[in-house]
Amino acid sequence: MDPLRNYLLALQYFTRVPVTGAVAQWADYSPHRLRASAAHFPGVGALVGLCAAGVAVGLLLALKPTPLAALVAAAASTVVTVLLTGGLHEDGLADVADGLGGFTDRERALEIMKDSRVGPFGALALVLALLLKVSLLALIGAGSAFTMGVALFLAHVVSRTWPLLVIRRLPHVGDTARSKSKPLADTISRATLAAGFGWLLLSLGVAGWMQGALFVLAPLIASLLVLLMMIGFFRRRLGGFTGDCLGATQQVCEIACYLGVALTA
Repeated sequence: MDPLRNYLLALQYFTRVPVTGAVAQWADYSPHRLRASAAHFPGVGALVGLCAAGVAVGLLLALKPTPLAALVAAAASTVVTVLLTGGLHEDGLADVADGLGGFTDRERALEIMKDSRVGPFGALALVLALLLKVSLLALIGAGSAFTMGVALFLAHVVSRTWPLLVIRRLPHVGDTARSKSKPLADTISRATLAAGFGWLLLSLGVAGWMQGALFVLAPLIASLLVLLMMIGFFRRRLGGFTGDCLGATQQVCEIACYLGVALTA
């Protein structure tokens, strides 16, 4: 039952899905188990993506077929994902933008990233990210509600798989003693990474069966290129990663997935 316990712990850590009471006790939190739960980060994405896809497709089918219907569905699905995750990854994106957008000094950047307040660079990054998400999803949804649903599902799984490689490739930096990502700071084992990629392969297979190989390849390649850029950026500017870097990576890779789908749909 360990995989189920680890999945529940991943839900508890990465979402606002209520895992409390007897269920939380059964999940049996420990730093070791939290580290193992990282394997199910893509599985959390599958749940978030399915919920967002259900809302988007349901609205597109219920609303009158007008150009604004896809925009409403895109905005609503984005709201659902933020509610489910508590804006955890968006917060990471804002912190990274504030820290690395206005400061070249590494220590100063890390200090700014720990500040809970959102600065001008963070606010700008959030606005642009949400604008890109909603507009790309609306563009996809204007062509096909079903394609939009599959894109949401796939993007949330893919974008939560790539941060595992950030953890694998880079050391954790910053104030690890107080960091919420400290249990994830140690190098991810091959078994954990393989389990995470198992979620990815399963999702790619489902999406490919529904939409075809090109539909799967385009967002996969686009997001992978963005991942490599993010790893290089974090290595050059910080010498490693923080928890905020993982959230920022998820956000930009999710957007890259939507762009890949929009270019080929």
